[in-house]
Amino acid sequence: MSSTADLKLDVFITPMRAMKGAPAQGPGDEPMWSPMSATLIHGEKEAVLVDTLVTFDQVDALSDWIEGFGKQLAGIYVTHGHSDHWIGLSRLRERFGDVPGWARPEVHERAVFEATNPGLSGYWQGVFPGEIPKEPAVPDKLDETSIELEGSELKVIDIGQGDTEHSTVVHVPSIAAVVGGDVVYNQVHMMTAETDAESRQAWIDNLNQIAALDPQIVVSGHHRVGAPTDPKSIGESQQYLRDFSRVVEEQETVDDIVKTMLDLHPDRDNPRVVWHCAREAVKKREQV
Repeated sequence: MSSTADLKLDVFITPMRAMKGAPAQGPGDEPMWSPMSATLIHGEKEAVLVDTLVTFDQVDALSDWIEGFGKQLAGIYVTHGHSDHWIGLSRLRERFGDVPGWARPEVHERAVFEATNPGLSGYWQGVFPGEIPKEPAVPDKLDETSIELEGSELKVIDIGQGDTEHSTVVHVPSIAAVVGGDVVYNQVHMMTAETDAESRQAWIDNLNQIAALDPQIVVSGHHRVGAPTDPKSIGESQQYLRDFSRVVEEQETVDDIVKTMLDLHPDRDNPRVVWHCAREAVKKREQV
């Protein structure tokens, strides 16, 4: 498909914020949710949103921002099945009408699981009580691997392992951009809890796929407020994953894993993530 439109890309980032959760068990373990992005890809008259944010106040602020562009919202694409990236769909539809919500089949399946599994849906309701829909709408299946926007193609890539399996990214060739979901992180601690050493290596390899697209713009799902949309975040994410795998091998305790990772990466947002991931890594090691 040839490009016939000049597309633009703008990013809305909501800052790190408090959530409900278990009390801190060490420095930086306070219950916080990482900063998040939602990306608007737009032409002259229409726009596609990638990912939705989480809480009502975040989604309302996002909606105000979208309205400011004066474009028709043609659809909402969801990069992966973690609820924080699609649970705002219901609230967005309250503002913009019955806008299509799109997700690749395996992403759709994960979203349905998170919406209906008592443990997972209970988790989301527990950390954001009264701030998210009790019965959230899930995105529909998108069987195609491209979305047309005013004659330009948004390519959907089933990239595989990111911070969860079956992750996707959106490549916009006409503007050399990749919206990376939670495959790429930008100055935020990376959520490795669903991975082991083997799947982290797959994640690193998948980041090579993104680098091979030679993007000039890279948007991360968890993206620090004010951080540039710079492709260097690809290599930085790879280094973080290598460091985590090495540190988990070298350090015995949760506390030592956390301390070492925070020494290596002192400037990333939300150390709570490191505590969670270190606990999960130690659990996996003990189960072997």
